[in-house]
Amino acid sequence: MTNRRVMKTLLTLLLTLLPLMGWAQEKTKVACIGNSVTFGYGHKNPGETSYPSQLQHLLGDGYEVRNFGHSGATLLSKGHRPYINLPEYKAALEFAPDIAVIHLGLNDTDPRNWPNYRDEFYTDYINIIEALRKANPEVEVYVCQMSPIFHWHRRFKSGTRDWYWQIQELIPEIAEYDMFELIDLSRYLYNRPDLMPDALHPNAEGAGIIAKQVYSAITNDYGGLSMPAIYSDNMVVQQGKPFVVKGTANAGDEVTVKLGKKKVKADTNEWGEWTATFEPMKADGKSYTMTVKCGKEEITYKNIVVGEVWLCSGQSNMAFMVKESSHIAKSIENIKGKDIRLYDMKPRVITDNIEWDSASLVALNNHDYYRPTTWQLQDEQNVNNFSAVAYHFGAMLADSLGVPVGLICNAVGGAPAEAFIDRKTLEFHPVLVDILYNWRENDMIQDWCRGRASKNITKSSNKLQRHPYEPCYLYENGIMPIAHYPIKGAIWYQGESNAHNIELHEVIFPTLIDSWRRTWNNPKMPFYFVQLSSINRPSWPHFRDSQRRMAAEIANCDFAVSSDKGAPWDVHPKEKAPVGERLARLALNQTYGMGHVVQHGPTPVEARTVDGNIVIEFSNAVELKTNDGKALRGLEIGCIVGTFEAVHDDKISIEGNRITIKGALAHRIRYAWKPYTEANLVNEEGLPASTFEIEVKTKM
Repeated sequence: MTNRRVMKTLLTLLLTLLPLMGWAQEKTKVACIGNSVTFGYGHKNPGETSYPSQLQHLLGDGYEVRNFGHSGATLLSKGHRPYINLPEYKAALEFAPDIAVIHLGLNDTDPRNWPNYRDEFYTDYINIIEALRKANPEVEVYVCQMSPIFHWHRRFKSGTRDWYWQIQELIPEIAEYDMFELIDLSRYLYNRPDLMPDALHPNAEGAGIIAKQVYSAITNDYGGLSMPAIYSDNMVVQQGKPFVVKGTANAGDEVTVKLGKKKVKADTNEWGEWTATFEPMKADGKSYTMTVKCGKEEITYKNIVVGEVWLCSGQSNMAFMVKESSHIAKSIENIKGKDIRLYDMKPRVITDNIEWDSASLVALNNHDYYRPTTWQLQDEQNVNNFSAVAYHFGAMLADSLGVPVGLICNAVGGAPAEAFIDRKTLEFHPVLVDILYNWRENDMIQDWCRGRASKNITKSSNKLQRHPYEPCYLYENGIMPIAHYPIKGAIWYQGESNAHNIELHEVIFPTLIDSWRRTWNNPKMPFYFVQLSSINRPSWPHFRDSQRRMAAEIANCDFAVSSDKGAPWDVHPKEKAPVGERLARLALNQTYGMGHVVQHGPTPVEARTVDGNIVIEFSNAVELKTNDGKALRGLEIGCIVGTFEAVHDDKISIEGNRITIKGALAHRIRYAWKPYTEANLVNEEGLPASTFEIEVKTKM
């Protein structure tokens, strides 16, 4: 604990004890220096609801909090409204505060300011601090990183976005000038656009969040020892990676974490956060206990094992439960002899075609979308209620690797991929930034998703009401809470809600993967996904082929075919076990180095003309065949641009890993190019070929 924190803790204790001892006390003076956010712009009664007013209530009678905010004020002395020229600045100096909380910089993002005078920001900031020190040499200064500016601010894309983050990254350097304490006011507001009606000014609830942050910084009170929900009894620790344990406690406290016989100590930082990191462990069949202790507080977790942990995400076909599948008996049989543990993040409300009640709407805005859960040992009930694809993926891994497997599932029915991407990535993406705007009327988002969301939130009067289909929402609710927990990789089954725009999905999908890899700080994190199945929806052949091509272009990414398990009118085909096992084959072969595990069905390598015939050569096949023993179906030749016709049975011959089309002339070949396909090409392992299109080359 630093000397400053020791003194702060003693001062807080003294301020608490003096009134109890009947002694009069001189109030600690707190000056809140800032712009319109500090002033309480937009509030009906800033004297009651601005953050300084709410801070006064939190701190109590031992403090005197004054609001020195002025709307439009700039930190820059050459800005369009310099704070140092305003009466609030003079009044703040005359107040000679014991504590000064400075939140300036938002108005410096104006094009009149930052582009011209950015080099003077650091010096101007220090000058204000030194002036406060001259007024009171003992003043304790808190430097605030700015509250957020959201995308619908009128100057967001024209400069505010970029300049905001340049200033935001400079402010910590100012805090380091003399070890001033830093408060990041975007920390809890960046994922709460619903509290920022005009994209810039927090409402009363948002101001309350700021007040609580400042209160905690001043008092070191962060609510004592607390742990994220992802830590629980029965959890699985990812083998071969450092095991990172994170939590919160009061600032300056020391936390001791004991895992088995290993012990790690950690100090909380100025935000009450702490991290304890254990050296990588190996799956050893042992059960561990972990205790987290801070002072008199202690949390114990039992029956912890080391193994393999995978995130399982996407939309309804990943959420599709074992009890809904056609492989219930096989799933339950898999329980025997395997240690598979489940962390099942089920939504509080399902995105059915209904209007949600007010309690559900409030919960969504408060980021309380997933039900509370813990790691569960498998039994018939929780296996039945778990993702069928994910469970069969995990069961095959557990069987092949002989180690415990932990599966985290946070799939949401109907969810578009953009809902799983972090906000900053979208804000700075040259194309996808536009997906944030007016999202329920934005045709970058599938109309079905927009319509369903509008139906669900009909009863909300909040124009900024949140919904799980909103861009970023499921990242903020489903990814951020587990982002610190080490995983091996991710499996993904999604695309149905992005199939309306294949070209846009080709931008969204790799962006999602990059977002997750940055989140887990693992640029090579394995990402395996399920190619869309087959159903009578016209765009799906093109979409499946797009997925095939992207898998070849994105490193450490691959796909499993499911089109042979589709149904003409059912977007939720029931044969999930083979799909999960195909994903497991990818992981076993590529992630775990089991080269003997066949991972793919036949994959076209080349199509060429030879002696008046067309020969298609495949990899991932020693012996091509059909899955039903009948003639090959689904092969088409393109003789005229844009026109394809089916190849007759008598013109097709299969030998080894080659298909020959006799006496044909074509410029392209395609396969399984129907929304619902009965194409039947497989390899010797029975694994199906993907929908594909390939150019025919003329042999020279």
